[in-house]
Amino acid sequence: MFNIMNLMQILDATTNVNTDDGCNGFLFLVRIIRQGLFPILQIGIPIILIVLGTFDLGKAVISSDEKAVKEAQSKLIKRCIYAVALFFIVTIVSLLFTIVGNIAGDSAPGLSSWSQCWENAGS
Repeated sequence: MFNIMNLMQILDATTNVNTDDGCNGFLFLVRIIRQGLFPILQIGIPIILIVLGTFDLGKAVISSDEKAVKEAQSKLIKRCIYAVALFFIVTIVSLLFTIVGNIAGDSAPGLSSWSQCWENAGS
C-alpha cells in the first residue's frame, strides 16, 4: 500500500517547486484536494449515507414495527437528500473555482494564477 518509494516520490515532488504552474509551490496540496478529497466527499460519503440508511430501513422492516419503519424511512429520505446536496455542493465549489479564475483574467493576476493552478491540479 504505502511504502518508502511512495514517500520518496512525494518528497521529490515537493522539493521540485515549479512556479510556472500558478500554485507557487502548492500544486501538491491543491492536487490532493482536487483529486483526493473532492472525490471522497462527492462520491464516497453519499454512498455511505445511502447504504447506512438502507441498513436502518432493513432493520426496521425485519423488526415489523410500523413506527420504526416510518422513522427509518424518514431517516433514509433525509440521508438521500444530504447525499445529493453534498454531491452538488462539491461540484458547485469546483465550478466556482474555475469560473472565478476565468472571470478575473488579467485584472487580478492572483486569481488567474489560481485558475491555472486549479486546472493543473486536475490533470
